[in-house]
Amino acid sequence: MDVKLIKQKDFSLLILGKLVSLLGSNMQQFALSLYVLELTGSATIFASILSISILPRLLLSPVAGVFGDWFDRKKTIVLLDLLNFIIIGIYAAIFSINGSITIPMIYVLVILLEITEIFFGSAMSAVIPSIVNKDDLLDANSFNSLVMNIGQLLAPLLGAIIYGSFGLKLVMIINSISFLLSAISEMFINVPKKHKKPESISIKAFKTDLKEGINIIRSNKFISTMISLGTIINFVVAPIFSVGLIFIIKEVLNATDFQFGVFQMVLSASMIAAPIFASGYIKKIKVGKLCYFSFISIALSILIMAIIPSRNILGRFNSNLIPYILLSIISFMVGVFATIANISMGTIFNQVTPIELMGRTSTVFNLAVTVFIPIGQMLFGYLYDIISPSYVIAISGLILIVAVKRYKTALTELDEEEDGIRGDVINEI
Repeated sequence: MDVKLIKQKDFSLLILGKLVSLLGSNMQQFALSLYVLELTGSATIFASILSISILPRLLLSPVAGVFGDWFDRKKTIVLLDLLNFIIIGIYAAIFSINGSITIPMIYVLVILLEITEIFFGSAMSAVIPSIVNKDDLLDANSFNSLVMNIGQLLAPLLGAIIYGSFGLKLVMIINSISFLLSAISEMFINVPKKHKKPESISIKAFKTDLKEGINIIRSNKFISTMISLGTIINFVVAPIFSVGLIFIIKEVLNATDFQFGVFQMVLSASMIAAPIFASGYIKKIKVGKLCYFSFISIALSILIMAIIPSRNILGRFNSNLIPYILLSIISFMVGVFATIANISMGTIFNQVTPIELMGRTSTVFNLAVTVFIPIGQMLFGYLYDIISPSYVIAISGLILIVAVKRYKTALTELDEEEDGIRGDVINEI
């Protein structure tokens, strides 16, 4: 990674602001996970809280994508961070008065934060490509991934300490303040005004601009292939990490809050290791080959993971320590492979998509690959309640292997397209 990026004021302030808000958000997400499981003890209810976020995403992603390209991106991200500061601050005040928050209130909080995240993500998608050169995009994305994952590494540990000592209220107060600090940091960033607002805002203008983003996705083989494969991968893999492993560690292994926090740190550590040690390889290996290797490695690791929570394995140990360590090691491997693939795909996506269309294109892309995540969370969350977690994880691994094999040819063909893509980018420069 190129250290000159760190010396750029705009890039450094952007990363700093994102890191602060990420720390607060992940601490709150960690604390809410423990809070909900303590109240209910049900993987189904826990999964439903995660899954409810798809409703605003389905309804608002197209609107957010177009608006993200229409309006000043700097003003948008600052205002949305301030809005999050207010929302979470209100919830902290309610918790202080009542001494608790109910499950329905948590549903509302998740929906509100998802709405702001949708519009924030649309505006933010073009910020890094706007403030760094195209030649530096891989390094910028790698460094962004590194710093954000350092935040994810620290957040569970801090969350476990604060939640265990002071409860959910203080976690929400800290998260609220983190968004305020992030907004202040973003106020000093110079983001080129490359948004393209129509002369007259109308439904017709909205439809025209939305179709323009969709057409880019349809016409680009790389993007359309990754949407198809990404949808299947997210359907089976996301529930493992958002529901399955949390349920196994807390309810099957009966791990402590501290052990749970350390496990989350292990996942984040894997995502830190990838950009540090693999950025050079990402530049050398063709994206199709890299993605196929990463995805098939994830699938095989998941099949191995399925053995650990089985009765035969658990019955061989007097404590949960060995199964806990084995789960942590395999999860670390999955995190490394997933991060390598994400950095590579994200960089190519930034290179092939015009900045003025980045908002609407990225939101349509993200919606397409995430729309089945809540369905998978609900389905697999229900399965975790009624059958052995080993069977559920094994099903996920088998589905993933079939999907990756199905798209192996398409991934190989991407390598033939990649040189053309990079050549076009060089010609544009």
